[in-house]
Amino acid sequence: MLKYLHIENIAVIESSDIEFNSGFNVLTGETGAGKSIVIDSINAVLGERTSKDLIRAGCSEAEVSALFGELSEDAVELLSENGITPDEDGNILVARKLSTSGKGIIKINGKPLTAGLLREISSDLINIHGQHDNQALLNPEKHCGFIDAVAGNEREISEYYDEFKNLNRIRKELQNLQTDEDEKQRKIDLLKYQTDELRKAEIKVGEIADLKRKLKVAENYESTLKALNTVSLLLSGSEESDGAISELKSAAKQLSTLDDVQFGETLSKMNTIIDEAQEISSYVTGFLSDDEFVSSTADSINERLDLLYKLMLKYGDSEEKMLSFLESAEKELEAIKLSDVRIKELSDMLEKSKLKLIELGDRLTDTRKKAAHIFEKNVSDVLKELNMPSVKFIVNITQGRYTKTGRDIVEFLISANAGEQPKPLAKIASGGELSRIMLAIKSALLGKDNVGTMIFDEIDTGISGYAADKVAVQLKRVSVNRQVICVTHLAQIAARADNHLLIEKSVKNGRTFTKVYSLGYDERINEIARIMSGTDITENMYNSAKELLDRSK
Repeated sequence: MLKYLHIENIAVIESSDIEFNSGFNVLTGETGAGKSIVIDSINAVLGERTSKDLIRAGCSEAEVSALFGELSEDAVELLSENGITPDEDGNILVARKLSTSGKGIIKINGKPLTAGLLREISSDLINIHGQHDNQALLNPEKHCGFIDAVAGNEREISEYYDEFKNLNRIRKELQNLQTDEDEKQRKIDLLKYQTDELRKAEIKVGEIADLKRKLKVAENYESTLKALNTVSLLLSGSEESDGAISELKSAAKQLSTLDDVQFGETLSKMNTIIDEAQEISSYVTGFLSDDEFVSSTADSINERLDLLYKLMLKYGDSEEKMLSFLESAEKELEAIKLSDVRIKELSDMLEKSKLKLIELGDRLTDTRKKAAHIFEKNVSDVLKELNMPSVKFIVNITQGRYTKTGRDIVEFLISANAGEQPKPLAKIASGGELSRIMLAIKSALLGKDNVGTMIFDEIDTGISGYAADKVAVQLKRVSVNRQVICVTHLAQIAARADNHLLIEKSVKNGRTFTKVYSLGYDERINEIARIMSGTDITENMYNSAKELLDRSK
């Protein structure tokens, strides 16, 4: 529950400390005194969006802080998940600073946090009913949420949603595989052409560099052949003459006859020269007899290079990239061939998922239909107590397409008068009726959540007289199980309060100031009389207010 609220530099409120009690709290005051500012301040401390206009004129900063106690288990658990622990008395202090610069600060028990996280936490602390809730009543898309709250079907909703996501995942994969058959065949033909072309080329890494080297040789074939033959002849000789190697051997033989001490090293060098000359001769002879040298022409090498260059334009600018393209294309081709098998698997999975989704959807619908009967009775009972004796409140559930929340289309219908057919709320409900219907719904939802505080802003819109007294009784009844804070203009509602707070405006030195304070018995009589009569409070009106207050107690 909300224990204390401190407001500083918010609109017409310079500084105010408001103490709330358990049970039924009401806020009254003249029009323009600042009742809405208190609600705006509470919204601010709950993390709702605020405007710079909320900051008091002439001030650069404003602050709102709220002390909450008697927290629900859900609230304590959520706080704990975010590293926040209530104090030894089980309280938390929520503080929010606003600035004209736009840089605000939010803290719980001194720990900074975001507005989004504060909104999440505050949803377990306070439920505020205002005109936007009436709009939710007029929007059928919101009605299913009310029924789910009664049904307590979180598990069924979760199981259904998980299967809904699974079905969409399967369907998406299946759609990606089930491309147009003509397009699929075109893709297969293209991949086959590409892989065949690359395989036939028998590409090897480093081949282009090797071909360029060979091309240089081939382009000078005649001169190369003549030079190498000359080298071979000079080194190895011919039938008519000895070559250099033979001459070197003869020289070495002569050296071997001399003194080893004096010419041994020279002989060794000579033998090394002979070995190297023989090695050169063997290399030249082998090169001249190599089939590749004999058969390789500049034309054939250029033809191979042209092929590789053309392939490089299609598949990559190196042998590595072309081979990588070939590998990818082969895998893609294989995947397409295997896709028919996967399509069959996915089709079977999709059918099973559809059947399971239907089953879980039916189970979810059952929970809603059972809850709808209970909800109809509870809301109708409360509405009859709220001076709508002939009311018929119907929860209409029809079936639509499957969505993430099920296939149920839920809409509230109402017949306010005997003999009338139930129709959608948007077509027949007045402002006063909407307020009473929302109060009845809030009453029917009691115990379905753990929110400790309910705030009603403008719950009395469009009602008066006997109906107002019935609304006051119901608000008082709701406050037995939780804290209720109500902004009201009706004496009947104010008279039922356990704690009556007056919002009073004054003007000093050209500035407006608003104060909020709790009223005692005599002060309450005066305020109730003011609400009933306006500014002129006669003795009869005073007595009527006193009688109303005493009777309400």
